[in-house]
Amino acid sequence: MQIQTSRFGAVGLDQEDLIEFPEGIPGFASLRKFVLLDDPTDDVFAWLQSCENPAVAFPVLEPDLFAKNYSIGLTKRDLESLGLSAGERFHTFCIITIPNDPRNMTANLKAPVIINAKKKIGRQCVLQDNALAINEPIFTTLQARVVQTPPQPIKSKAAETGMAVRLEKSVTKNRDVQV
Repeated sequence: MQIQTSRFGAVGLDQEDLIEFPEGIPGFASLRKFVLLDDPTDDVFAWLQSCENPAVAFPVLEPDLFAKNYSIGLTKRDLESLGLSAGERFHTFCIITIPNDPRNMTANLKAPVIINAKKKIGRQCVLQDNALAINEPIFTTLQARVVQTPPQPIKSKAAETGMAVRLEKSVTKNRDVQV
């Protein structure tokens, strides 16, 4: 199958690449089908791309890249919505806000995107921990991570699991288009 995106143009996918968000994402409740895209020209960000609206895509990061000791407690309802049992593994991503001045970029730690990779079900879970920020500044931490010695891969988990669709470099020619 093929989807249109405003950022990457046409992207070819397999049915098993789709991640179903049965409740949508807050603010985008009508959008239920997404895919995690891995842009080979960007060593840091992946994109949670709507398969139903080409203009809707969220830059995401794995929280361990910028938030040490980040742990989440999912409610029984969260686990049920994701088709998970207690103790079962899942993948966590934070939606990133990147303003005109990237030094002011932030991560939403309060409401991470949780994905059950086995069942391809996702949900943005609003956590009960009031110490977690909706707009956590992350630029300095990410910058330090990118220039560390020796370098370590940034997008490791999504790539290792095969959960993200790796885009071909030729597909990324529309990178200057805003999402």
